[in-house]
Amino acid sequence: MLPIGVPELIIIGLFLLSPLFVLLLWIRALSGRAKRFGYPSRRAYLQAAPRSDEERKDSADLALKGLVFCLLGLLSAPLVMIGLVPLFYGGRKLVYASMGLGLVDDGDERRA
Repeated sequence: MLPIGVPELIIIGLFLLSPLFVLLLWIRALSGRAKRFGYPSRRAYLQAAPRSDEERKDSADLALKGLVFCLLGLLSAPLVMIGLVPLFYGGRKLVYASMGLGLVDDGDERRA
């Protein structure tokens, strides 16, 4: 068995921490989008159906970014897990928009 030295530990650390860094950048960008579209929080933005054409474009962008992360996950397995989140929420928003459910809010369904 070969000993693991400092250079190897640095490479392994970068390999493991880079997906976490990408996830943190993505969360920060989502917070900015939520504020720009007038939502009180990031969670409210992700749960709401798109109301405008700009939000529909943003949801398509979100789904495609998730797909790209999943495809990059073929090279690095942790990226698959990161890619599933934007793929799910972006795809969900696109399906809502295609069905014409822009006026439906998930918050109202929980209270019923």
